[in-house]
Amino acid sequence: MKAKGYFRLLTSVMIAASIFIAYTIVLQGFSWYFIVAEIFILLVILLLFVLYVRVVKPMQTIGDGMNLLREQDFSSRLGYVGQKDADKVVEIFNKMMSQLKDERLHIREQNQFLDLLVTSSPMGLIIMDFDEKVTSINPAVGKLMCAPAEMFEGKTLPEIALFSGSSSVAGQISTALYGIENGHSSLVRTNDGNAYKCSAAYFLDRGFQRKFYLIEQMTEEMLKAETKAYGKVIRMISHEVNNSMAGVTSSLNTACDILCDVGKTLQIEASEINDISQMLSVSSERCLGLSRFISSFTEVVKIPEPQFERVRLNDFINNRLRFFESLCSSKNITFETHLSPSAGTVTIDPVLMEQVMVNIIKNGSEAIDTNGIISISTIAPTQAPDGRVTLIIANNGHGIDSDVADKLFTPFFSTKINGQGIGLTLIRDILLKHHFRFSLRTAQDGWTRFSIEMESITLI
Repeated sequence: MKAKGYFRLLTSVMIAASIFIAYTIVLQGFSWYFIVAEIFILLVILLLFVLYVRVVKPMQTIGDGMNLLREQDFSSRLGYVGQKDADKVVEIFNKMMSQLKDERLHIREQNQFLDLLVTSSPMGLIIMDFDEKVTSINPAVGKLMCAPAEMFEGKTLPEIALFSGSSSVAGQISTALYGIENGHSSLVRTNDGNAYKCSAAYFLDRGFQRKFYLIEQMTEEMLKAETKAYGKVIRMISHEVNNSMAGVTSSLNTACDILCDVGKTLQIEASEINDISQMLSVSSERCLGLSRFISSFTEVVKIPEPQFERVRLNDFINNRLRFFESLCSSKNITFETHLSPSAGTVTIDPVLMEQVMVNIIKNGSEAIDTNGIISISTIAPTQAPDGRVTLIIANNGHGIDSDVADKLFTPFFSTKINGQGIGLTLIRDILLKHHFRFSLRTAQDGWTRFSIEMESITLI
């Protein structure tokens, strides 16, 4: 029972006792006793009033304050009770309630801002629970890792990599994240030509550490830095080599002409003159070959901006199919086409996209010894989850080793003995200028597929 209830009970008992005493005195006829009894009753009432003001009302006010705290109602305030000590407690309590209200409002606004920031951030955020399972992700994760949100929730990173496939973007990033320690970062290159900065950190939840990961796409920044760096080197080397080779070639040709004239004058045997002339010609041709070799690197730096046109994708492929077949005629490679009638129209630069397909097909033919197959397929937007047209160029030649998959689009990296390492770099730069998504991977069936996802305009 609350203090107010006890007070009411005590008041009732004392008033009843006073009335009983007064009634008894009246019955016995003692009038002056009646006056004393009335004064006693008034004193009891006054004492009860003082008791209520001094004890009961402050206790009731404190109880109301506890109820407000229990219900977390920080907007209400306690009223003053007219008792000095109790009013000090009420004043302190009201100030505390104001501070709690302000703090809760500040935390709520801050959480709302953080939620909005995390949701709209281009940086991916993955939050784990105490069992290293994903509890939540922001929309950027699904976009960066090309996977739906339901694939992440409630799974560990190894389970995500296993579920999505180790060669997929989600699988590669998940595997890389799992190996990062708290407070460290790692640069991850995927087989779609993109680069990601992955970081691991933690926050405290109820006194225990909970891990979270940040994924930041670095492709554009790294591409600019790479292009600026190797462009400067290529221009410098090209300038020095071409100037030197031009002088050397001119000197060799002049020496060859002088040798012929001098040989006739000195009566040197024709066989000796021919041998020396042949040596000079070979040296001259080697110089020209070196100049062409250096000039081929400048193609990566001098990629023009795309001149976009609306093109029917299937017609674009069919019109160039004979040319693509001629690239592989020496190896007896069979071409197969699987073109969806609903592939539709896309916006591309035909010249640059032709160069992309030429490089992909040449790489595919080099991966095939002989009697292989190169397949060109298109997938309609209605068959794709994100409504994009997909172009796939596949071959059944030697696959891509897992230890080089993340280095394929690195400038000047090549697995070929005489490779220059600019083919895939050229392809990457052209496709990025088109804002197309792409990937290169070898599947479990042994086929290596280069997939290009394009925006569809219309369906035909």
